[in-house]
Amino acid sequence: MTTSIVRPAVEIHPQLTDPLLPELLHPSRLLWTPRELAELTATVTTELTAGLRGILRFDEDQRWWARLALTDGVELWLLSWLPGQQTKPHDHGGASGSFTVLQGEVGEEYRYPGGPVRRRTHTAGEGLGFGAGRAHQVTGIGETPAATVHAYSPPLVPTREYATLADVPAEIPPLPAIVGR
Repeated sequence: MTTSIVRPAVEIHPQLTDPLLPELLHPSRLLWTPRELAELTATVTTELTAGLRGILRFDEDQRWWARLALTDGVELWLLSWLPGQQTKPHDHGGASGSFTVLQGEVGEEYRYPGGPVRRRTHTAGEGLGFGAGRAHQVTGIGETPAATVHAYSPPLVPTREYATLADVPAEIPPLPAIVGR
């Protein structure tokens, strides 16, 4: 006999009790566009600021993160960045994504397959949505700690890391088949 685990339609971080968040997550939406993801992270950072600050932590030894919510169509994360903390160059495995800066400032180097490496600085209140082919490296910059809210769709897709952004292939492989979706 095989037992399958049934995940609730919406999982939300236990410290986020604002009734707005479940409304924003649209559990019946199975695939979000980059624009929809950007709208989600922008709204969460502006409307749920107090709740996010209650969860937010900073760790000098490593970057810190917490999953805020998960549905069958989207996952939402809160990340913190002390000055100099950074990700490795990576893509999101074929998922679309977004992030909005809650506080502070982050630098981003990014590249689309076959394109040049570009650089941007994102400050509090700024955000963007991006398609499945975008690879990037994010770094906490400035003199104060930073925090960002990220969303990805489809959820639970593993990232792929690269030695450098120059190593991003000309074509991003398709999403892996994920059992249970």
